Amino acid sequence: RMRGNAEGLKAAAGAMAAALTHRGPDASGTWAEPSAGLAFGHRRLSVIDLTEEGAQPMTSADGRWVIAYNGEIHNHLRLREELEESIRSRFHGRSDTEVILEAVRQWGLLKTVRRLVGMFAFALWDGKERKLFLVRDHLGIKPLYYGTSGGRFLFGSELKALRAAGEFANPVDRNALALF
Repeated sequence: RMRGNAEGLKAAAGAMAAALTHRGPDASGTWAEPSAGLAFGHRRLSVIDLTEEGAQPMTSADGRWVIAYNGEIHNHLRLREELEESIRSRFHGRSDTEVILEAVRQWGLLKTVRRLVGMFAFALWDGKERKLFLVRDHLGIKPLYYGTSGGRFLFGSELKALRAAGEFANPVDRNALALF
């Protein structure tokens, strides 16, 4: 979480995402909620949906949820079909990202996460409740790093992103290392 206006927040998130260009060379995007001091940056490797409808950060159809997601949901087609049939959901693209958002919108976060089969990590903003959720797959396959620096809460899929935010120090905690 960072203080500032939308452009400053987006610039900071963009700098963090730029540190991960090698992980997502196809596109990039940023999103900010200045009143919360929150910004998402994303680097995209297009695999499932190669169109703009798969671009991230992505906002849910109702505008409540925003996600920045890394990974692959293996059962997204089955979940999509269920959402389309039982709830009459309408999708704009073919991405598994949109399926996650629609599932969260319809079923809630916990039920959705329990039903996701795959490897994933994502940040999810609930604009209604004004809460940020960081979620990893059940086995922790996809990385998700987080920490504080200069009074800010930072997160990313690599430490390089956190370092790009400036003032980030990550000394080795020898006690934690011994426990590991």
